[in-house]
Amino acid sequence: MESLIPVIILFVLFFLNIPIAFALIGSSLYYFIFQNDAIPVNNVIQNFVTSVESFPYLAVPFFIMVGSVMNFSGISSSLMKMAEVLTGHMKGGLAQVNVLLSAMMGGISGSANADAAMQSKILVPEMVKRNYSKSFSAAVTAASSSISPVIPPGTNLIIYALIANVSVAKMFMAGYTPGILMTVALMLVVRIISKKRGYLPTREKRATMKEILLQAKESIWALLIPFGIILGMRFGVFTPTEAGGVAVLFCFVVGAFIYKTLRWSHIPIILKDTVYGTGSVMILIIGAKVFGYYLTLERIPQIITNFLVGFTDNRIVLLLIINLLLLFVGMFLEGGAALVILAPLLVPAVKNIGIDPIHFGVIIIVNIMIGGITPPFGSMMFTTCTIVGVELNDFLKEIIPFIIALLIVLGIVTYSETLTLFLPNLLYSTP
Repeated sequence: MESLIPVIILFVLFFLNIPIAFALIGSSLYYFIFQNDAIPVNNVIQNFVTSVESFPYLAVPFFIMVGSVMNFSGISSSLMKMAEVLTGHMKGGLAQVNVLLSAMMGGISGSANADAAMQSKILVPEMVKRNYSKSFSAAVTAASSSISPVIPPGTNLIIYALIANVSVAKMFMAGYTPGILMTVALMLVVRIISKKRGYLPTREKRATMKEILLQAKESIWALLIPFGIILGMRFGVFTPTEAGGVAVLFCFVVGAFIYKTLRWSHIPIILKDTVYGTGSVMILIIGAKVFGYYLTLERIPQIITNFLVGFTDNRIVLLLIINLLLLFVGMFLEGGAALVILAPLLVPAVKNIGIDPIHFGVIIIVNIMIGGITPPFGSMMFTTCTIVGVELNDFLKEIIPFIIALLIVLGIVTYSETLTLFLPNLLYSTP
């Protein structure tokens, strides 16, 4: 029981509203100062620094900067027009645009809260003008924002790959299938609800092939970013880290010289956003790495493995238990916090059980995204409700069908490893 004291301290600090990074660092320091004096404190402090001295970690600031540059470069508005051409004729046209835009943005921004905030400010007011209820608009926005971090190059994919010591490129590939499934599932829910309530399309008829091609031509620079990243990594043109730098440069060129919306005055804001975003992510990674060091020394992942195997040796039941645990934790912890706490704890356990770590990475990321729209502490839920001005009770009534749809997708992803890993296995010779 004594070995679990740092875990207890971690959750106590978190529920006292201490930022999760400091809660991780504080609980780790307690262990190394008061429980394990065999390792000098100086070595522990060095571990804090060296834990992020790795070339792959440069991918984090690069892709955070991509999301910031995109906000000023005209790329997001170009993608919105493309989404409207493709889905505007459907029942609930603007709500369908909302969902599809999140999927398109996922390949560029990779941030659920940024996506939720942007669409709450841009799309929701227009939806309300067209007689969509505020609570439904907020629910669609929050639910669709859960897609963004699942589709590469979401920062959660990078963080998990680095914590679990798996290929970033394969994690990127593995994110496409669940991201597409989530998009389709949410669009079906929107169609069913819109048909029932009479939410109208934004276009009188389906766009012609000529209209689609003309808009694709206008949006081609924005659409090239995710495809360029994936193809470049696949054919060895650049590493995932270098892909981030290439994407930043590409966004700057597109914004400044093609869409001509990027100004010199935007540079300080972009740099500020990047530094703040990188700092918050990196300190989380440092805390997670040192906390993982404590977990390894105390053999806690092995204890969890033995408990799970002792409870049942049925793979289906084991995955169900793990999913229920993740969903429960996701209801109380913010997504990034849940990832950095649970990944070091569970990855060694699931490896021993025979679950592919890349497959598990997809499961855990989809899971924590569902947690982001679920009470009591869903971050995208609070973001959309605050910006849109919707009461939590009204939001909860509207979000339930979307949560059910995402849980069905989670079940498919969990129990169909072949489907989930289809792209990484197809594009890379080693599984």
